[in-house]
Amino acid sequence: MLSAGDFRNGLTFEEDGNVLQVVEFQHVKPGKGAAFVRTKTRNVITGAIIEKSYNPSAKFPVAYVERKDMEYSYNDGDLYYFMDPETFELVPVNKSELGEGFKFVKETMICKILSYKGKVFGMEPPTFVELQVTETEPGFKGDTATNATKPATLETGAEIRVPLFINEGDMIRIDTRTGEYMERA
Repeated sequence: MLSAGDFRNGLTFEEDGNVLQVVEFQHVKPGKGAAFVRTKTRNVITGAIIEKSYNPSAKFPVAYVERKDMEYSYNDGDLYYFMDPETFELVPVNKSELGEGFKFVKETMICKILSYKGKVFGMEPPTFVELQVTETEPGFKGDTATNATKPATLETGAEIRVPLFINEGDMIRIDTRTGEYMERA
């Protein structure tokens, strides 16, 4: 059991059948009245953000979220299959559980599959990926206004903004958390 006074960022716990992760916490000791813990938590299954205050002595069971490295194999309709590199077992994940960062994942890439009590609820792509630009307008010499960008389509089908000097066929590095161009690979 875990008390609200022990909350730290990133900690996961169960409350009313929901699995919550602490995003922010603050111990508040008003001049008058009892102390309390003000928190901002995220429901790890649905992604909803909840702001709530707790008594520091309130107790909650700790929730253990499993993060396992798996290789993306293929998709079949709305199901995307990930292979466990140790057992070679294929795990199907519904498209709705993949998240925004999946648009930067190509076949054979290693991703983290998130599960709680055996139920898969999410996927984390690698933080940085290297992808090839398949379609973009050519940049022209002299078109160098400060931080000028143009749209580009990547080999996974994702569209991002890239600097003018990037051409079709270039390999670029992307931050999957923000979806931004980082550098040439």
